[in-house]
Amino acid sequence: MVSRRTFTTGLAAGAVTGLLPHAAAAKPAYRGPNVILVRFGGGVRRAETIRPGSSFAPFLLHRLAPRGVLIPNMRIEQLDGVSTSHAEGTINILTGRYLAYADRGSSLFEDRLEPTQPTLFEYLREAFALEPHDALLINGEDRPQEEYLVAGATGHRSLAVRAEMLSLHRFKLHKNRRILAEAKLEDDGLLRAREELDALIARAPPGETLEPAPVVAAFWDRWRADFGDTGLVNPRGDSLLTEIAIRAMRELRPKLMMINYQDTDYVHWGNASHYTRAIAMIDKGLEQIVAAADAEDGYRGNTVFVVVPDCGRDANELMEVPFQHHFGTRAAHEIWALIAGPGIVRNRVLDASADQSAIAATVAAVMGFKAKHAESTALAGILS
Repeated sequence: MVSRRTFTTGLAAGAVTGLLPHAAAAKPAYRGPNVILVRFGGGVRRAETIRPGSSFAPFLLHRLAPRGVLIPNMRIEQLDGVSTSHAEGTINILTGRYLAYADRGSSLFEDRLEPTQPTLFEYLREAFALEPHDALLINGEDRPQEEYLVAGATGHRSLAVRAEMLSLHRFKLHKNRRILAEAKLEDDGLLRAREELDALIARAPPGETLEPAPVVAAFWDRWRADFGDTGLVNPRGDSLLTEIAIRAMRELRPKLMMINYQDTDYVHWGNASHYTRAIAMIDKGLEQIVAAADAEDGYRGNTVFVVVPDCGRDANELMEVPFQHHFGTRAAHEIWALIAGPGIVRNRVLDASADQSAIAATVAAVMGFKAKHAESTALAGILS
């Protein structure tokens, strides 16, 4: 059970309680398990995901859950200023804190937030001698602003302790740089590549490092060789994230990887089938990623899966457009989690209530570091 936190005035939005200290001695090699953190994102309700008889996620519920601990009564704390939305929920997961973000210019349809506290990626790379691609964020093409959630208090200007990002957005940056360097197209083609590259760079926060590490550049070169430049051959939507994640496991071998699934959010437009179909697609992607981990050396028998939604959704079917999540209703705060893998108790349902902010501390405990500024402690009763 998560210990109750004491919320003080020091936990205001944008407050920074301290930066990560820089280690004076050489960092040890990482010897712990891999962790694949799956944001079952876009906002999902318990009814369509973990409730028997109405779930659209059969692999999650019937095949992965018996391999670990299901936490059906997880919640997002109802605090002043806490929003049940995607970027906020992702920051809650990564930092273990609520209100741990600053707004860097959000618009009506795009929340552009930046963590103000260290993230799991930073804690991990601060503790161990790891390269940027050892900690990966796999992000969706429709929410490129969430690629900048990997670094909090240490900022975006250095790869010293942050993660690498893999997404179609990042591939387009790489592709256009390659097109301009190769100079094989006609002038109008080169102009389009320059204009698209400039537009992509303009979306990034000031000082953001957009040049990938050489090993990641080589990853994108192989992707380009397989799928070309048009965008008409590679998978799209959440299927794209699954493809990138599996390739990353085979080619980059990350120790900590977060996958930001998101397509359930299309239900905002009112078609419930978009929501349920997207849940089934995420579930299929999860099945493929677990199968890849079970088959790959270095992952087989050495990978912990942590699956958690970014937020819930409204449960009022009388609304003109149901399945919303921006109004702070009880159902929008009601989520769940599943943790499965070596060292985790098998086939258990955790009866106690738990808090989304406990995910960061739990991942830290599994991987052997401290999430020093997390508000919650690690979930009790899940380690075997």
